[in-house]
Amino acid sequence: ECVAVIFVAQVMGFDLSVAAQFMVVISALLTSVGVAGIPSASLVAIMIILTSSKIPGAETAVVALLAVDRLLDMSRTAVNVFGDSCAALVIAKSEGEKVLGR
Repeated sequence: ECVAVIFVAQVMGFDLSVAAQFMVVISALLTSVGVAGIPSASLVAIMIILTSSKIPGAETAVVALLAVDRLLDMSRTAVNVFGDSCAALVIAKSEGEKVLGR
């Protein structure tokens, strides 16, 4: 979300100060906690961060992100499923359960 917000700010001709970029990072960290399990929720998080950053005209620039976000969303979902599967495997092995296929 950080890269998308900074991209939108640059497209709109809005210069973010270092403090504003830091606030974007903090906002993205806080919103990313709830975004991981929900498909296409990153667009909502990006809108929240853009609104809190007070970037003028950012709502119209999000339309450009819609074309790219579908591909990114599919890769985020694959990484999320893989990470959850690895965590389940590690926990199962630490509890002494027999892992399927072995």
